[in-house]
Amino acid sequence: MGTLIDRFGRHIDYLRLSVTDRCDLRCQYCMPEGFKGFEEPAHWLTFDEIERLVSIFAQLGISRVRLTGGEPLLRKGLPELAARLAKLPELHDISLSTNGTQLVKHGAALRSAGVQRLNVSLDTLQAERFHQICGRPVFDDVLAGLAHARQLGFDPIKINMVAMKGVNDDEIDDMVSFCMDQGFVLRLIETMPVGQTGRDAQFLDLQAELDRIQHRFGLLDQIQLVGAGPARYLSTVDGRFSVGFITPISQHFCASCNRIRMTVDGTLHLCLGQEAQVEFRPLLRSEASDSEIVAAIHQAIELKPERHEFREQPSKIMRFMSMTGG
Repeated sequence: MGTLIDRFGRHIDYLRLSVTDRCDLRCQYCMPEGFKGFEEPAHWLTFDEIERLVSIFAQLGISRVRLTGGEPLLRKGLPELAARLAKLPELHDISLSTNGTQLVKHGAALRSAGVQRLNVSLDTLQAERFHQICGRPVFDDVLAGLAHARQLGFDPIKINMVAMKGVNDDEIDDMVSFCMDQGFVLRLIETMPVGQTGRDAQFLDLQAELDRIQHRFGLLDQIQLVGAGPARYLSTVDGRFSVGFITPISQHFCASCNRIRMTVDGTLHLCLGQEAQVEFRPLLRSEASDSEIVAAIHQAIELKPERHEFREQPSKIMRFMSMTGG
């Protein structure tokens, strides 16, 4: 069927697939406490619909799929979906983004299903601060989930730390040391003005942190990419530890963006910081042919913008991060 190349010559090979917009946490930069604007379950794509759609995307050149949310492990039967996707011959990588609270319960089933890699959100190593940031006192559950995931052999396990000025920036060095000791890859992420929660978060420019961490820990620029993401990585001389910096505000990576995002209701977002989107649920539920869906995918890719406008129009995106998918 060909490959997916957008108007700017970028090869699109990475789909981030949200399986739910629900979450058991209320992280202050993602979803506000008391939020009620969830998608109706009747509008969620079924596993059959997801498998069909992802299969078509895979035949067009999508080789990596990341299951996201909300918290994806709240979607009943998720390991079954992962197993079905893992059987698609064109997909080379099935990964999962999670807050870690459900890993002890579901980790083994996910590993057996074919999920290879995990990204786990962890913004602090202090239990009380975790409660303040995430709205729930489940810090110990996340640590237990990480330990369990490591025992199960997920590799790599990446820790996603959203760095916020005056909130957790005093813990960045501690998080580097923690991940070094535990064998995790660390990724430091700038807050993005997605929804009011994102705009209210305390932005921290990570460029200065990158230079400081590189010198303090004696890290080298890493040439080899780690995963499909946009991070700039530094690593130890022996390569046993890496830390990535995701800097959509201070130094955007739009020129090399290879990703698209599908929400739980089948809406394809072409950019996290723009409004371009295409709905696939109506096609799937009107018995559209595969060729019609292929045509819709190609038309959607043509809508992918050159770059976001987080700096120029920080109030542009009204939807919350949890509604789009990580």
